[in-house]
Order: sequence, then structure tokens, then C-alpha cells
Amino acid sequence: MKSFKFIVVILIFIATSCKNEKTIDVTSDFDTIENSLVPSILVKGDSIINFNLLERMEYYKVPGVSIAVVENGKIKWAKGYGIANTIDSSIVNTNTLTLFQAGSISKPVASLAALKLVEKGVINLDQDINDYLKDWQIPKSEYTIDEKVTLRRLLTHTAGMTVHGFGGYQQTDTFPTIIEVLDGKGNSPKIFADTIPGSIWRYSGGGYTVMEKMVEDVSGLSLDEYMAKNILQPIGMNHSTYEQPLGSDKHSNASAAYDFEGKIIEGLWHNYPEQAAAGLWTTPTDLAKYCMEIQQILAGKENGVLSKEIIEKMLTKHKNDWGLGPSLQWEQDSLIFRHGGKNEGFTNEMVAFANKGNAVIIMTNADNGGKLIGEILRSVSNYYNWGISKPKVVEVIDLPVEYLKGFVGTYKLNFQVSDIGDYLIEITIVENQLQVYDPNNGETNTLTATEDFKYIDLITGDEVTVKLENNIPTVLFNNRFTFYKEQK
Repeated sequence: MKSFKFIVVILIFIATSCKNEKTIDVTSDFDTIENSLVPSILVKGDSIINFNLLERMEYYKVPGVSIAVVENGKIKWAKGYGIANTIDSSIVNTNTLTLFQAGSISKPVASLAALKLVEKGVINLDQDINDYLKDWQIPKSEYTIDEKVTLRRLLTHTAGMTVHGFGGYQQTDTFPTIIEVLDGKGNSPKIFADTIPGSIWRYSGGGYTVMEKMVEDVSGLSLDEYMAKNILQPIGMNHSTYEQPLGSDKHSNASAAYDFEGKIIEGLWHNYPEQAAAGLWTTPTDLAKYCMEIQQILAGKENGVLSKEIIEKMLTKHKNDWGLGPSLQWEQDSLIFRHGGKNEGFTNEMVAFANKGNAVIIMTNADNGGKLIGEILRSVSNYYNWGISKPKVVEVIDLPVEYLKGFVGTYKLNFQVSDIGDYLIEITIVENQLQVYDPNNGETNTLTATEDFKYIDLITGDEVTVKLENNIPTVLFNNRFTFYKEQK
């Protein structure tokens, strides 16, 4: 695998911006935004330091970034930064249309296919999905006797379906069919309902794979064919595709993927037969067109890709503030629809105001892109006064190293993870601070104390409680995951 000479390359190759409105000079917009990145956490009393985008790309080992901003219903600017492929030295360029894997942003776009069938009266949102599936069925169980898996529940992650996400396949791997994926004969577990549908919210890429099978069975087309004809082309997303694996004619425009260390993924990228859940190749500008289509339909556009009635249903909150595809935030005129995306070597974010005509899409070709995206999002929001993603201000304290030494060691998650088994992390002391290394994903958290037992990562915002429980050190991450220290 080939690493990159990052700072030299990034200073030489900076893609030019794409100005969609020739009469508008947006140079000051992205010049200011590029130099006003702010971390997620600020220490009370410290002066605010604004970071430069290129410097932060180097810091986070993110080779390439592509951004599109929508303001007042139009694409105001789009710009690419850095490298798309270090093997051929191609740059991220909005003019030559560098393609990124959208990851889970594939889901809200793909949901339009199912909603199109609802609008046509072919599918009922609340009918048993098995009524529409032909050569594969959700296994019946004690959980589905009274409550059924429905399209509404699949789209809102309340169907009780298994499998959070998918790891993808290398170029040399055997590519499974969708039925093989559903039956767990690929590299992911079997997809089925393991709890009562409608009872809880639980994110499920598996559920969206069931939705994909339904669209194919009802329409008689593969998902990528149906999406191209009925959704992508009508919206104007002419540089996007759900084709998996990606056709060779598009390889020259496709960005390579990079791991947490900034090293290129073997085979350049992974492929995803789970098209609806993770299979979209696209650009920030094309995703901006998706956002604008939704906004314009709500504003009264006729002959949109879907009716206003269907879009309003899509943007109605269900459990965990989830709509029929996107996550939802805030209310009424300030309503936001959004979704993140994470595939192997790609990390992205899409945020759009439903009723204000504003949006930002940030795509990166790196596993470590999420931290950078947060800083870019804060800069964009501050510049346009959108009021989202503000930094958190905390007070910090110093703790004696002798006290911290009591927490050094190996910790095990309090439950096993499928395909991994025991999930272990390591805690050490680096420069008088606790440092947590997760070998499962290559991430490292440096913890700063805010109280005796409470810590925060000033870069990522992760909050950690480290304390003794029955004289055994425990670590609680973000009030969700508990680790117990391994005893010698």
C-alpha cells in the first residue's frame, strides 16, 4: 500500500472552485470558511484558535475533501481540496466531478425509490413487507406474530431488523447476490427481526437491504436501474450511480479510499452489494441537487420527483426523530433533514434546512474524515449564521499522574461483538493524560479531566467516565459502552 507525501502534495494540488452563479463572487466565502475551522470543544478561558482547512487535512490524515454549499435554494459554491488518488496523482476536483462513496447517505436518497412506489399506490407504508417480497421473505418468528415489518418501519429504523452496517468487499472478493446478503452468506450476519417491530428505534442497514429487495421485486428492475430512471436523472443527479461494483467507465473519476493512517485501501476502494444501504457513488453537488429538490417540492414545486404530500410524510418525525429516510432535527421553519455516511475509507455529512433553502454537503476520502467534517461544518454554520454545530465550552482540571496510573491497562467491553468476539481497548498515560487506543478501528482518544472521574476528548468531543466499580476500574464511553479492566 502506498502512503502520500501529504503536505507537499496538498499544497501543489488544490482543486479550483465551481461557481454556479457567475455573477456572484464567492471567493470571500470559502476563503473565510477555509481559515475559520473550530474544534468541537473549547476550554473555558482559552482564546479561540481558528484552524486552516489544509492544515487540518494534514493533521487528520485526510487526503481529499469536497464541499458544496446551498444558499437560498441555489448552489452557491462547490470546491475540492487535495488528492483523490495518490497512485495517479489525480486531484479532488468539482469540475472533473470526483466521485465519492456516499456510505449511509445512500439510504435517504434510496428511500425516494420506495416512496415513489408508495405515491403510485403500488406499496402501502404500513402493510406487511412480506406481501411484496417474492423469492425471499423475512423469517416469521414470535416477534412478528402481532406486529409486522413494514416499509414505514424499515425506513425509520423501527422494524426490529438486525445488522447495523456493512464492511464491503475487496476487488478480489466473491460478490454476493442480495439474497445471499439477506441470508448472511456474505461477510455480514443474517438479516431478520429479532425484536417486536415498532417497539424500539435501532439503526439497521439490514432493514434498508430488505427495502432494496422490495423495490426490485415490485418494479422488476435492479435498484441501480430503478434509481437512475426514476430518481437520479429526474433530479439532475447525472453524475451519481448505485451501480455496484462501479463500472470501469467511471473509475477514472472515482476517488480512492484511505484508512485512519492516511494509507490507500488495497484495491482503491471496497464494493457494496448492499446498494440502498451503502452503494451510492456521488458528488457533493449532486447531493446538493437532492437537497434542493426536497426544498423546492416543499416550497410548491410542481412535477417534482415526488409530491409535496409524500415529502411531508418523509419529513415527519418518528422514534428518535427519524423520518422516512433522513434523520430530523429542530421543528417547523427551522426543520433540518440530514444524514452521515461511512464506508471503508470514506466519511461524509449532509445537512439541509427543509424550509430555508440552505444546505451543506461535505465528503472526504478517509476513515478519519469525521473529525475534520465537524470542524468544517462549524465554520460553514458560523459564516452563514445557521446556528448549527456550535462548539461546547468546558472547564478542565489537572489530576496527579499517580492517581491516573490506577486506570492504566487493558479493558474489555461488557458484551461480545459479532465477528470480533472480545472487544478490547488499551489505556496508557501520555504527557500526564489518559490515552485510550482502540485497535479495532485504529482510533486514539486523549482524555482531559473535567472532574475527578469525568473526562473529555477535546478534539472529538467524546465524553468518558473513568471510575472504580466494586474496586474494578471501569470506563463508560458517551454513556453507552462500558468497559471493565482486565484483571491479572
